[in-house]
Order: sequence, then C-alpha cells, then structure tokens
Amino acid sequence: MNRILVGSDLDFEVHSATTFLFQIAASQTDHQTILSEQFAIEPFTPYAECRIGLEGNRLHRITAGAGHLSIQYRAVVQRQSTQASGSYVPETDYAFLPPDALSYLNPSRYCESDLLSRFAFEEFGQMERGISRVQAVCDWVYEHLEYTPGSTGPTTTATDVLLQRVGVCRDFSHLMITLCRALGIPARYVSGYAVNLQPPDFHGFVEVYLNGRWYLFDATRLAPISGLARIGTGRDAADVALTTRTGNAMMTSMYVWAHLADEPWSV
Repeated sequence: MNRILVGSDLDFEVHSATTFLFQIAASQTDHQTILSEQFAIEPFTPYAECRIGLEGNRLHRITAGAGHLSIQYRAVVQRQSTQASGSYVPETDYAFLPPDALSYLNPSRYCESDLLSRFAFEEFGQMERGISRVQAVCDWVYEHLEYTPGSTGPTTTATDVLLQRVGVCRDFSHLMITLCRALGIPARYVSGYAVNLQPPDFHGFVEVYLNGRWYLFDATRLAPISGLARIGTGRDAADVALTTRTGNAMMTSMYVWAHLADEPWSV
C-alpha cells in the first residue's frame, strides 16, 4: 500500500455572483482510503458536498460573491495498486459483463468509439484478446501521439487527436478509451493527483475492465500507476471536470502536488 500526500490551491477573481462546482477531493473506494483531509475556502463561504454520477464522485458546490476566492484542498490517502500485472488476464465476454460496466462501452462526448471501430479492428482486431491487447493499445497511443501542453482545447475529441497526433493527458486517455471501447472492452476515464508528475498538475488515466476487475493504465507514461490518488471516474473528462462555474469569474492561479508520504517535500 502507498500513502500519498496531495494538495491543490486554486485562486479566482470573481466579478459577479458565481456558482462553482469543484471536483478536486480524493475519492473513497475499495482500493483507496482517505486518512485525513481538509477543504478550506477564503474568504469563508458556505458550501455543500454531494455525490454525482454512476461512481458517486464527490463534488463541492459553492456560490461566491464578487472578489477574490481561494480554494485549498489537502489530503492523505492510502491506496492499493490496481496496476496491470505481467500475467495473462482475459477479456470478459459481452454476455458476462456486469451491468455497471456496460455503459463504459458506449460512445461519449469525447470518445467516439463508433467512429473509430474500423480503425481499431484494423490495428488490434487480430491480436490475442486480453491484457496484452489492451497494453498494445496503450503503447500505440504513447508511440503515435506527441505530448504537447496547450496543443488541444475543451472541444478536442479522440477523433481529433487521432488526426492531429498531438495532445495532453486527457487526449491520450480519450484515444485509448475510444479504441478499447471500439474493440468491445469497457474503458473509462480517471482523474487524479499523480506523484512526481512534471510539471505538477491534475492528471488523467484510463481504467479498463478485464476478467472481473478494473485495471489502470497511463498512456502518457508521465506518472507511476502506483502514485495515483483518484479524484473521480467517468465516461470521459466531461464527467470529472475539475471546475465548472456559472457566472463571471476567472481562475488566476493553480498549484497542484502529490508526494509519497515517506518522501521529503515542501509546499
């Protein structure tokens, strides 16, 4: 098990009353336990915590008036690894997939698996079904995309990324998810804090359902799977947006970090 220290500081200039939805708090799952945490707002503003979506992602809702707004989140989490092992793991036949995995086969906002099904089968359809095929998809995305910060935007889809061959972590993840779904393998998006990620930021991973459980993959290879502190899980990044706001406000700064508990660090 790994104990991970995570934190994020978000600052906004609010020009008129704005309602914010923040999805920056670590999640409590069968493989991740929150040992301690703190969610602070300056100036203090009442907030509500709720759970949304199929996976019950944690969300904080805040309505702030005009002025400066600072959000600070700190947590210590303990997690068990869900990294793919080197041993053979078969895919699950469609007829035996559990109901909660079925929705992760469908096309979604950023993952148009219906549009890329022919490409997916031409590239990977003849491979042995199982974890080795999923790893081949992950490797293909890593080898054929260039990681370039700022190269894509909020409307960029997996199809766009396949054509442009450039993107950031969410784009790498969206393309891998799309190709897996096109092959009939349930896949979903995971947002989180990532240990030793450079530059420090929130990170996007992929989770694939094989033989009765979910396995994590990182198509960017920028962070260790064992160093992920999960925030949320969804069909794609639209389900786990870190901040959503209705009103007139602008983010002025963001600082994010994650460290193993036994490593020296400072904030």
